[in-house]
Amino acid sequence: MRIKLCPNHAFDSHMQASSLRDNAASVKRDSVGPPGAWLWKTQQLPALEIPGAVRREAADDSPPDEDDLLSLMPDAQSEAGGGASAGGAPGGAAAPKDKPLVSESCELVTLMSRVTGRLEVTAALVSFRDTSPVQRGDAAPERMDFKFALSRLREIHLRRYNLRRSALEFFLTDQTNYFLNFSAKTRNKVFTRILALRPPNLSSFSSRSPGEMLRASGLTRKWVQREISNFEYLMHLNTLAGRTYSDLSQYPVFPWILADYTSERLDLDNPASFRDLARPVGVVNPRNEAEVRAKYDSFEDPSGTIAKFHYGTHYSNSAGVLHYLVRVEPFTSLHVELQSGRFDVADRQFHSLPATWRLLMDNPNDVKELTPEFFCFPEFLRNQNKFDLGLLQGTKERVDDVELPRWAHSAEDFIFQHRRALESEYVSAHLHEWIDLIFGYKQKGPKAVEALNVFYYCSYEGAVDLDAIADEKERLAVEGMINNFGQTPIQLLREPHPARLSSADFCARVLRGELRRAPFYAFLDHLRPTPVEVSSDKDPLVFLSAPRSPPRGFLQAGAHDSLVSVSRGGAVGAHTWAAAADRHAPARGFVFDVDPSLASAKTKRTLGNAHHPGQALSSQLFALSHDAKVLYTGGHWDCTLRLYSLAKGKTVAALRRHFDVVTCVALDAVGQYLVTGSRDCTAVVWELVPSGGGAGTAGSTAGAGSATAPLPRPHCTLYGHDRPVSCVCIATELDLVVTGSLDGTVNVHTIEEGQYLRTLEPQSVNGLDLEVSLLALSAQGDIAFAAHDKRSHSVHVYSVNGVSLGSKLVPGRVAGLAVAGDMLVVGDDAGDITISRLLGLPPVYDLPLHVPIQSVVVTAGATHLLVPLRDGRVMVLGVANA
Repeated sequence: MRIKLCPNHAFDSHMQASSLRDNAASVKRDSVGPPGAWLWKTQQLPALEIPGAVRREAADDSPPDEDDLLSLMPDAQSEAGGGASAGGAPGGAAAPKDKPLVSESCELVTLMSRVTGRLEVTAALVSFRDTSPVQRGDAAPERMDFKFALSRLREIHLRRYNLRRSALEFFLTDQTNYFLNFSAKTRNKVFTRILALRPPNLSSFSSRSPGEMLRASGLTRKWVQREISNFEYLMHLNTLAGRTYSDLSQYPVFPWILADYTSERLDLDNPASFRDLARPVGVVNPRNEAEVRAKYDSFEDPSGTIAKFHYGTHYSNSAGVLHYLVRVEPFTSLHVELQSGRFDVADRQFHSLPATWRLLMDNPNDVKELTPEFFCFPEFLRNQNKFDLGLLQGTKERVDDVELPRWAHSAEDFIFQHRRALESEYVSAHLHEWIDLIFGYKQKGPKAVEALNVFYYCSYEGAVDLDAIADEKERLAVEGMINNFGQTPIQLLREPHPARLSSADFCARVLRGELRRAPFYAFLDHLRPTPVEVSSDKDPLVFLSAPRSPPRGFLQAGAHDSLVSVSRGGAVGAHTWAAAADRHAPARGFVFDVDPSLASAKTKRTLGNAHHPGQALSSQLFALSHDAKVLYTGGHWDCTLRLYSLAKGKTVAALRRHFDVVTCVALDAVGQYLVTGSRDCTAVVWELVPSGGGAGTAGSTAGAGSATAPLPRPHCTLYGHDRPVSCVCIATELDLVVTGSLDGTVNVHTIEEGQYLRTLEPQSVNGLDLEVSLLALSAQGDIAFAAHDKRSHSVHVYSVNGVSLGSKLVPGRVAGLAVAGDMLVVGDDAGDITISRLLGLPPVYDLPLHVPIQSVVVTAGATHLLVPLRDGRVMVLGVANA
């Protein structure tokens, strides 16, 4: 999910919505209740006069069988042009790459609207053209066209829309997603045609039913063995079950996990601090159980249309999502739209976490669960836009920021502690019980009745056949009700979900080498430093790449990665690395075989002498391609970005876009964008395209063999610094590029539009001018950087949205900076490694190495920390086998 806020140039303060609320007839105190209950008191759960469209038994939630869809799939070769193409090309004639193979009408579904348009698919591109009409006299609206290369398609999922199996959701390699609604038959045709094109990065699971995809993915095993977090697993389950950020009625759902919102300190070791995850939220309070059971037992619909149910509301629906997220656009505008142009009365707004929990416990008709934002997005708890949300009736207190539990000192602290609670031992031991209720075998049927977990029939797929409703007005009314009421996720499991390993069992098995290696920061008490002789103190390493592959079995064929290094003298090494993950691994838990070519001057690879004499080699000047074949280098006298081929041992391309020496280079985690900074005070974002994809620019040269390298193509130039850019970071999945400068500032821009977002400018404790030297980004977009003035050195952390999370002085010059999970790793030139939490920067681990540090590198999965030292060794920190 994207949690980065951007400027809203069409901002509306919604003052009219506030006035309409205040000028409306006063609401009686006894009418004030939870928004879900109010909504359905108004709508009175209408019984639909559509008996022919109602199915007493809901259909199976699984999409059409894989075999049924694959039997419709044209041969991949014919789609690519080997035979008769979908577009009707003659047999044997290759279809042009720009010729549409698919062209179908559809709707682009977003939170704000449904946009009519046309989807076209060629052998290389997927594009959507907005065809919605423009009323005469209206200002030209923003068109919702989009286009992406087929090679960027990572997943494609069969989706429901208003309980119809008629939609597709596309997920790209940069985490962008698009939700398109078709007719049911058209959806299947588009799906099979795209699969037939064999997109190179498409997951092999995309053509299976959600339950099959879960089994094939191995996610449950990974969660049970603690290879992924509770948060990650819930996000995966939501995605597989059809939950999406594009449709409010199918928004991702997360559980209430805590029951303590009043203590001064949150005790995660006390089971009483937690909610009972084995029970639906409506009966977490045992006092509500009799009422809920009696409602189910006594309900009878004379028409036979409506099946028995425990709850007339749903745990996830449009009103509930907007209730929680009302302070953040576009949810504010959607809330106003849902409330007929006005804000809801203040007492029904989400104004207090303790009060919301009390209300849930007292009212079995309010069954809202949470959304992912409660665990990762503090901004939704603050009224940054200063909307007028009204006055509470009883206290006349103005509703502004959400009232937090007493144990949370800020919105960021609440998110941090709430996330810790989600990953706690209690939740880990009981989360599978909640999964059984929402995604599993207690979702419907006799087990759901037994668990008091049955909801209004219209929330279940297959309960209503919309196509059987002949009257269009009635069908639209039913669609609206389904859309507002909420939809139960697709059922993923029909057997009880397995429990997670306990923390103690997991630790013991990891230390015995029976499980994959866990992140090193989870075992700080068991970290062991192991030195590896790579070079000498005369020519120490200045750059070491981070292995990108996760740890694998030691006996697994082809399991080794290439670990590329550059020394101070320009020697390039390609070492063998494996973070072995089983009991067959060496006792130290990894393999690091030094490149033998470094031992001889005749076989040693070198970068040559093209570097500017005033630019010392450092880790900032290099980035390694994801396939470890190309080294992107800066620091050259001719102001170029160069591509060095590891296989050929020479530079194969040089690209000039800057007007002074390139001082820093960084590659994103997806392999789609590169960013360079320069002495000319600018940064350039480059898009990586296959050779021949139009990368050639003025001032570019390419040597022989460059056809094998993905050539960077200038995407945009970023301005805003007064002195040279010293460090850069980029995160495509967050649409974020960050630049640090010797002028003491850190600028944040978007990648796609090159839009300026903000400047971070910490103040020196000495009142002197700061210089920023190093940058690091967390997966959530937290920005960490090192700075110094003439007297002191410091590190700083800001959130993705510019909120200061912590700053502190450090004793020496920071030589290495990296983020691992929610930890910041700092290495200094005095030889000290310090690990601190990102929020507040409290230290949790310190290791003196007594040798100056060159940089710090976190391996894939954070299994190890690699620390090149000035004496030529690399110190490897990891958890060794017991």
